[in-house]
Amino acid sequence: MTYNHPIELQQGMKILNPKFSILIPSWNNLEILKICLNSIEKNSTFKHQVIVHINEGSDGTLEWIKQNNYSYTHSNHNVGVCYAMNAMYKLATSDYILYINDDMYVCPNWDKSLFQAIENQGDEYFYISSTMIEPSGLKNKCAVSPYNFGINLATFKEVEMLDFAKNTNKKDWFGASWPPSVVHRNLWEKVGGYSVEFSPGFGSDPDFSMKLWKAGVRNFRGIGNSLVYHFQSKSTARVVKNNGRLQFAKKWGIPSSYFYKNILRLGQEYDGKPLKIKKNISYRFAQLRAIWIKISA
Repeated sequence: MTYNHPIELQQGMKILNPKFSILIPSWNNLEILKICLNSIEKNSTFKHQVIVHINEGSDGTLEWIKQNNYSYTHSNHNVGVCYAMNAMYKLATSDYILYINDDMYVCPNWDKSLFQAIENQGDEYFYISSTMIEPSGLKNKCAVSPYNFGINLATFKEVEMLDFAKNTNKKDWFGASWPPSVVHRNLWEKVGGYSVEFSPGFGSDPDFSMKLWKAGVRNFRGIGNSLVYHFQSKSTARVVKNNGRLQFAKKWGIPSSYFYKNILRLGQEYDGKPLKIKKNISYRFAQLRAIWIKISA
């Protein structure tokens, strides 16, 4: 999928030596975006460069971002996650590129915990994520859920959520593969950012993780005490979806579900050991399932 319309890039307030360059794609979601940006301002330990991609912006997002002097990229239409991420990266100045959704509220010290994990790593071969607190869902072993502190500005119980987060004891987990997530700039360059063939973005998360795996990353770690509240205010219902499951199977020869569960060990308790691919019978069956996905599409 390609887009012929241009993407505007504008550098905002200069941040000296930002710890992270935070990339936030947004599509006409200004009220929730304001909550996200405010949480970054008041709950971060370090100073960060914040870059917002404004898809369309017909709800006033573009004007508000300009007034508040944030760095931004802008497209007149929704270009999806992949093009947005690659555009925002062009403005990034930090060595650490952090992707977060606009419907997330970061809790106090979220960034301190992430950076401590990066320092303990000792090299750039990592993909590290915060842990989400979510109002619904029981199947996501990587999240703390279901704990409903609101789904929008009107229903958000900020004080109650922060009290809950303060007393939450989530252990680190394997399988970091979606936002909020941070990667070193050198690895972003090595893998070429996000794959635009997955536009508007379904399947782009496991694809990016697989590209990092191929580049040598073996530490996909979720940090249990780096917490963010996820409003689950999805824009996906408005999008014409690409078949990310099929695209991943065609590109990598195994299903994305197998990659998550059997290779990244998604949601299992983190023990510090490097992840491995075991090319056993289970792996061969996964290859056959990928073939089935391709021929049955």
